[in-house]
Amino acid sequence: MHPFHEKKAALIAEHEALITRPNEARQSGNGIYSRWKYPVLTAAHAPIFWRYDLNEQRNPHLMERLGVNATFNSGAIYLDGRYLLVVRVEGNDRKSFFAMAESPNGTDQFRFWDYPIELPETEDPDTNVYDMRLTQHADGWIYGLFCTERKDQSRPNDTSAAVANCGIARTRDLKTWERLPDLISYSGQQRNVVLHPEFVNGKYALYTRPQDGFIDVGSGGGIGWGLTDSMEKAEVKDELVIDAKVYHTIKEVKNGQGPTPIKTPRGWLHLAHGVRNTAAGLRYVLYLFLTDLQEPWRVTHLPGGHFIAPEGEERVGDVSNVTFSNGWLVNERGEVFIYYGSSDTRMHVATTTVEKLLDYALNTPPDGLRSAASVARRIALIRQNLSGA
Repeated sequence: MHPFHEKKAALIAEHEALITRPNEARQSGNGIYSRWKYPVLTAAHAPIFWRYDLNEQRNPHLMERLGVNATFNSGAIYLDGRYLLVVRVEGNDRKSFFAMAESPNGTDQFRFWDYPIELPETEDPDTNVYDMRLTQHADGWIYGLFCTERKDQSRPNDTSAAVANCGIARTRDLKTWERLPDLISYSGQQRNVVLHPEFVNGKYALYTRPQDGFIDVGSGGGIGWGLTDSMEKAEVKDELVIDAKVYHTIKEVKNGQGPTPIKTPRGWLHLAHGVRNTAAGLRYVLYLFLTDLQEPWRVTHLPGGHFIAPEGEERVGDVSNVTFSNGWLVNERGEVFIYYGSSDTRMHVATTTVEKLLDYALNTPPDGLRSAASVARRIALIRQNLSGA
């Protein structure tokens, strides 16, 4: 075989071996969920024909022409028996774009569709788009809400100054997307906005994350709640912070809604990220909370501490010590697949059930907010166990 064709065949075989590698559940030891051994998506999962020109005349050395740096922070949806992720793919040029990946079982064999999503632009073109949340809404559309980033024109000499807003698109088949105007908000920049799947008082409901700047939350922050008459011209005039950041907790710096909440008989299950500062930099973890079924803005249960935090190799990557989720799904058996990115580099999955998540949310005590309170609660548990009660 010609050297070019040998190298090409080896590339394709190596990629196929990665795609078809079986994943393995590994018990976390906490009884709440199982983490899976291998990432479900990495940069190496990107199709060979996305990255290489496979024509020998144009690329005789079979060099990678358009490299992929990372695949992470995926939205998720279970549709017609298919496990689907809308993946944030970051090229070597630092630009992110969206692409669909599909799995027959939700834990391995994820394959990207042939083409990335061609997301229409607004009159003010996005510089970068990322972290899409998918919501199958009661109005019949599937909405994708994402962060759209543009240069901050008020600071022309600062090449890192940016403005973040909530971009909105919708689709019926996940292939053809209609771009809607960006969310209008009066509370500052918006980077994590999630659409509630049902109408509330005849309006569309949004979980927002108001902040003063692109990175800094400033004096505000927290997970907000607001209503809009339409998604075709979404405008939130009033926002209520329903889950605020709190000193010396996992969300002391900032927090934000993750994926669309899951409806259960006991309320709406929410997955969110919390950020605290450490000597090694910011640490991102995931936490869970429950809101009222009829009043989704009212938090009823807020377990203390993190739900998922980075472990082992998850702690290493482009932005280390980060777990972030904007996608989870539930199948017809009540199994929950939690997709989370680690360190802005790769995608993982943890699996559990709605029953277990409700047990966790309803029976895990809240943060006592003081060391003495934490010790008292732990001693009470120890006494109960040692007494055999």
